[in-house]
Amino acid sequence: MSAQKDCEFLVKRARDLVSEDPCAAKAWLITARTLYPTDFNIQHEMYTIERNAEKTASAGRLLYDMFINFPDQPVVWREITVITAALRSDCQDKQAQFLRGLFETLPGPVQCEVLLKATEQCFNTLEKAEMLLLLLRRFPESVVQHGVNLGDSLLEAETAEKLETPVNCFRKLFVCDVLPLIINNVDMRLPASLLLKYMLKAAEFYIGYVTRGPSADGQLQGKALNGSQEGGGMKSPSVSRGSQRYVIEGLSEKSSLVAEPWERLLDILAVVGARCEWQADKGQRGYVEMLQWVKELCCYLPSLEGETRSRCCSQVVICASLVLFRSAYLYVSAVQPALFHGVNALASGSWILLEDLSSVYSEVELERGAGKHAHKKRKLADGREKTMSSDDDEGLGKGRGRNIMVNKTEMPGWAETLESFRLARESWDLLQSHDSLGTEFNKICSSWKTDNWLWFRIFFTDMIIYQGHYRKALSSLLQMSGFQQPLPGQSSPGQGNLEHHRTLIQQASCHYALGEYRMACEKLLDVVGGLVPQNQDPVKNTDESGKDRNKPRKGNDLRLLPCTSKAILPFCLQLMFACFKLRAFTDSRDDLSLGHVVVLLQHDWPQGESLFLKAIDKICQQGSFQYENFFNYVTNIDMLEEFAYLRTTEGGRVQLELLPNQGMLIKNPSPALGGELNTLLLPGVQTTDRHHTVTRGITKGVKEDFRLAMERQVSRCGENLYTVLHRFCVNEKIIIIQSLP
Repeated sequence: MSAQKDCEFLVKRARDLVSEDPCAAKAWLITARTLYPTDFNIQHEMYTIERNAEKTASAGRLLYDMFINFPDQPVVWREITVITAALRSDCQDKQAQFLRGLFETLPGPVQCEVLLKATEQCFNTLEKAEMLLLLLRRFPESVVQHGVNLGDSLLEAETAEKLETPVNCFRKLFVCDVLPLIINNVDMRLPASLLLKYMLKAAEFYIGYVTRGPSADGQLQGKALNGSQEGGGMKSPSVSRGSQRYVIEGLSEKSSLVAEPWERLLDILAVVGARCEWQADKGQRGYVEMLQWVKELCCYLPSLEGETRSRCCSQVVICASLVLFRSAYLYVSAVQPALFHGVNALASGSWILLEDLSSVYSEVELERGAGKHAHKKRKLADGREKTMSSDDDEGLGKGRGRNIMVNKTEMPGWAETLESFRLARESWDLLQSHDSLGTEFNKICSSWKTDNWLWFRIFFTDMIIYQGHYRKALSSLLQMSGFQQPLPGQSSPGQGNLEHHRTLIQQASCHYALGEYRMACEKLLDVVGGLVPQNQDPVKNTDESGKDRNKPRKGNDLRLLPCTSKAILPFCLQLMFACFKLRAFTDSRDDLSLGHVVVLLQHDWPQGESLFLKAIDKICQQGSFQYENFFNYVTNIDMLEEFAYLRTTEGGRVQLELLPNQGMLIKNPSPALGGELNTLLLPGVQTTDRHHTVTRGITKGVKEDFRLAMERQVSRCGENLYTVLHRFCVNEKIIIIQSLP
């Protein structure tokens, strides 16, 4: 008891002298240590004085002595914990730098032992892994002993936590920090099966990281502990869930960032491939070159056997899969950027792949009739008819005879986007070219649950549309509509509505391609009902360049169209016109379809002028035409002039029943009008039933009503055409759908 009191006195005396006379304080402690060499408190006080004075060398020697002589003291381990936290941290303040320097003064074997024992003191899996990672970095020779165990413990922790996404703190630490140490250590001898397992784990993480959603905080799960990247330290145990910034749970925001993920993945692939003895092209470096190389390897696959075949199959599947997912991501991030984190969707906009309708006005035979109807103004004579093509439209993706048209002024990165789409398609085709490849690829997709990746479903749907598998595309679109939610970041209700109805628009396009016009119109009218018509009139195509103007494009082309009301409403109008066009111009009479065609031909006028004149020819051949919605929706002055001309003798004295209830009035004159029926017909009016005659009084009234209605209609020619056509689609939805079989 007396010795203990003496020790306490000496320590207290030294502590009191520190601020006034540090040298005297140290002298007291040296004396105390000489008298009582096994007393921990004396040595700890000496260490504290040197540490506070930031004397690295002397503090390091004292720390070493305490670690050797008093390894079970909790105070020692608390100090070591502070030092190792500084080692893992990327903080550069004065205190952290001093602690790192203090650790460096320890002999190498002691550093290794300190880190190993510090690891044993950790009970949190993530903290223990980071401590062991620190050991592996400082002592590469320890990777052979601890590397695989550390990797497996992280993957097991991920499984034990039942995390729903591979983008979590455990996988990130394994893929970005531990795995490179394992595969780059020349002394490691790992089986190919384990290397391929690690490769796929890394690929799943990087692909998940790149394709994460714009608000991923609430979707990611993990320990609520902040760690670090590249040796960062443990910080306060808090994660902000309300933030819209992306954070891998379990890691700080800075630690969550992964630079150049696609390049990192390529680096890992190169090392794993070399260790698995894959065939390598010396010039191979990028994803495009890699795809070309595995294409060549695939040619030899049928002739290979045993382990050589298995190795080649693994190489082709993994390489082609990575090219597929990367290219599909690049394509979808261009056509629907709002799905992904870090992309300004409102600035870049989104696009949708649809049937190209550029030649919709030139597909029907345009030969004139036998001359029964001579057009009043001979507008065709000046040769001004043109297709919808533009010099700014470029077609790529020409595989299988299909072009993808896109306006390059509206999509600056159109070339890269279509190239990515081509590479993704080629990768997919390669993976489906052999049963063995398809089987292995399906295993990867099943393990990664790619069916739940909306972005990949979008690519897959566009790909099978491109391939012409419309029935399969409709099935895919139906599945996609089940889990596609309105996208965040949409400030405009109209734009958000369009994003939500992308599947409806593509379904309509597919139904049209299959000849299912009624189903196509049902989908289109659902979309149009939620659109807001533009305030301006349609922009006329004033480009008079004769470059390929009269050369219609193939009917099986596709087009990437901006997903905006300005672009989608015209497309819907064109597609509805295409649905009615063939029906309206058949030999059988269908005034209702022909009337719908006349209304819809107002859009893009005068592009459809030739077809309008063909419609006029058919009306002349019929001798009559009935469409009671004419004055509700036809406001084009050229069309009004043409229909007025039809009533004249020169125009053929065609009977037009365009006013509501006009047909009933003509065909069933009321006896109440009195008088003997006069069989004298007015000029320009004919009967449609030989058993009925029309009186002069009635027809005079009808003619006067027609003239007044036409005059009123001319005054409406300045109305916004999109507003008129939008009203037509909304008000006449039922009759439009019923008009189609």
